[in-house]
Amino acid sequence: MTAVDRVSGVFESQYGEAPALVWTAPGRVNLIGEHTDYNDGFVLPFALPHRTAVAASPVDSREWTVFSEGMGSIAFTASERVGDWGAYVAGVVWALGEAGVEAPGARLAITSDVPEGAGLSSSAALECAVLGALVDLAGADLPISRWPRIAQRAENEYVGAPTGIMDQSASTLCREGHALFLDCRSLDMKHIPFDIGADGLAILVIDSRAPHQHAGGEYADRRRTCEQAAKTLGVAALRDVDDLAAALAKLDDEVSRKRVRHVVTENQRVLDTVAVLREGDVRAVGPLMTASHASMRDDYEITVPEIDTAVEAALAAGAYGARMTGGGFGGCVLALIDADSGDRVAAAVADAFAEHKFREPVTFVAHPSGGAARAG
Repeated sequence: MTAVDRVSGVFESQYGEAPALVWTAPGRVNLIGEHTDYNDGFVLPFALPHRTAVAASPVDSREWTVFSEGMGSIAFTASERVGDWGAYVAGVVWALGEAGVEAPGARLAITSDVPEGAGLSSSAALECAVLGALVDLAGADLPISRWPRIAQRAENEYVGAPTGIMDQSASTLCREGHALFLDCRSLDMKHIPFDIGADGLAILVIDSRAPHQHAGGEYADRRRTCEQAAKTLGVAALRDVDDLAAALAKLDDEVSRKRVRHVVTENQRVLDTVAVLREGDVRAVGPLMTASHASMRDDYEITVPEIDTAVEAALAAGAYGARMTGGGFGGCVLALIDADSGDRVAAAVADAFAEHKFREPVTFVAHPSGGAARAG
């Protein structure tokens, strides 16, 4: 039973009545374009079929009671500061207020199929599903194009996580059968056809089950390095570097050169991927994915042994391309494969993990799905 199927029953069990409405939002994977978002660059995510569901009913007071399957219950008012998982809910209430929308008090129940800690944006799925439910309850005229910024502000300023705009954009705006080509500076977006099943292909997601964490502030360190490099190069962001060789020659330390090289070449790989998809040559995405992974491993230095092993095993088993997806230091790998080879590639990865004595990986096939929506 999916999260969407469960959530109304969970709400009724918790509160003794049926919910007024249900909203859902998906997790995401990023086909290509890693650590480019906070450098004002380009990304190409697509939404997963895995979703977070929020059932909700209004109450007469400015209070929110929230039950999360597997996490428990919290209650808060607008004047209270909320921590832990509840911050993602309370942060949306706060961010809506900052955007001029008074979220009504409500009872909420939350269920989710999006794996946590795997780099699949479970937090964005939660934020965007809550956002949809509260906007709907409020009857607010809030264009969906504004939702990603509001959800991002909840995570950045209330929760305190320095994420870019990609996760919330994908969770809100993606279309089924498409990848979302997003310019993280202008927020211009285009839906790029990515109906890989029609080409006899599939994306195999390999959850390494290695701890997904921005260990020791490594994520923040890379962001600071990129910002300092942009300042040294006299550009607003690394997305504006148009002569990579000249830029690298101006930087004094090897770490900065490696970080800049990754961001600049990764932006180009996103543009190249969009170009080949528009031409209908889906298999040509494979080498771009593999090159992206090598750049993350060697220049951005954000992979871990489990992730590199998964990529190598998938390629050896016949994948057209494979790469880590997400912020790094754990999480998931994407492999572009023939649709009928999923079991074989998954078995090859599992064998490689067993040989290295890693935890057994979890695999599933992902189809590009739609963004946040009201259920029913």
